[in-house]
Amino acid sequence: MANNTVANILNAPELRKRLLFVFGALAVFRIAAAIPIPGINTEVLKQLFQAHQNGILGFMNIFSGGALGRFSILALGIMPYINASIIMGLVRGAHIFPALDRMHKEGESGRRKENQITRIFALFLAVLQGSMMTFAITRVTGVGGVSAVVNPSFMFFLTTVLTLAAGTMFVMWLGEQITEKGVGNGISLIIFAGIVDRLPSAIMEVVKRVQTDEMDLFVALLIFGAVAVVTALVVWLETAQRQIPVQYAKRQIGNKSYGGQTSYLPLKIDQSGVIAVIFASSVISLPLTIASFNQEAEWAQKLLSAMNHSSTWYMLLFSALIIFFCYFYNSMTINPSDLADNMKKWGGFIPGIRPGEPTKNYIEWVMNRLTFCGAIFVCLIAVLPDFFRSYFNVDFYFGGTALLIVVGVALDTVGQVQAHLLARNYEPLMKGSKRIKGRWFNVGQ
Repeated sequence: MANNTVANILNAPELRKRLLFVFGALAVFRIAAAIPIPGINTEVLKQLFQAHQNGILGFMNIFSGGALGRFSILALGIMPYINASIIMGLVRGAHIFPALDRMHKEGESGRRKENQITRIFALFLAVLQGSMMTFAITRVTGVGGVSAVVNPSFMFFLTTVLTLAAGTMFVMWLGEQITEKGVGNGISLIIFAGIVDRLPSAIMEVVKRVQTDEMDLFVALLIFGAVAVVTALVVWLETAQRQIPVQYAKRQIGNKSYGGQTSYLPLKIDQSGVIAVIFASSVISLPLTIASFNQEAEWAQKLLSAMNHSSTWYMLLFSALIIFFCYFYNSMTINPSDLADNMKKWGGFIPGIRPGEPTKNYIEWVMNRLTFCGAIFVCLIAVLPDFFRSYFNVDFYFGGTALLIVVGVALDTVGQVQAHLLARNYEPLMKGSKRIKGRWFNVGQ
């Protein structure tokens, strides 16, 4: 089956071209993520991340594909754009600016204007976050009081902020190019590439700890077994659906009858996929990352102590953010009123439910239950690494949020590849063919 799929991909020129573009763009991202900003003492930075590899810095370093650990030109990554998208969505959902509501209803042209505003806002956030991060890293010192910045002058501050902001804009542009010319969601694939790049070293770390008797072999096997089980559960969660039956009334038009069929309205248990996890991680990581670079300050010490990965407050806040963004994303993507109106327009109804307002209320009721169950399941998986670290002394960020993102993005990309292959099977519908009496004939020769 796998060989047939690979052969079909190789025989589809358009799909092959798109996949090669994705691989090339991700390679460019990985190369750029390895370029450090000039004037940084890499040894001091390495000491900082080694000392806090199990904290928020270790998590953000994996999330950025190691760019933050090197303080590279892509250290900010795509987070400012994600934060800008969150804020724009909240503002639009709260109906604060009527102009945004009108723009959102204008169709494709309105969405282009809205995306342009989001990009400008992302640039503003990139400059702001870059300024805070640059200021924070100038206060980082290593062994013997050696500063992480060789020459913390105003020119260093200015060039570093501009470089970080430009890096964010580049990653944003690269993600849009992948979405347009490749396969899958570009932003998600970039985050996916950064996480996958760090997983082999994490696995080798477990093997090394077993070889040096720092970890029991049974514990290591238990960890890998748990990851395999959780991966299977994530696959089930991302593909599970609640199918609401929809019956279409039979209509008599002339001598022919139309309708009378039974269809289904599919609603995913985890409708938001990895979006809610990415949004929650982005929101909670920003203040903690700033505090991690400024640990000598009293407020930073209190914040890091209260919001440690193993603390109850961190787990509760992270879970609350995931639940919020699950509901937020569903409210932005699914409109029960439109679904109920479309059913009524085409003569469809849910058995036992009256069309119109009752149908809308029923769909909302089902959606709320599905969203709650899916969000709780995602929360349990997201905090899994914290239990591994607390009870099994695992010194790397394995599973949880990273696993959700990797599996979710992989499933979405595979689904889009299969859609391209399925569309290719309809070659007779392409130009050069003509349908005559129910059969297709090549009229180009």
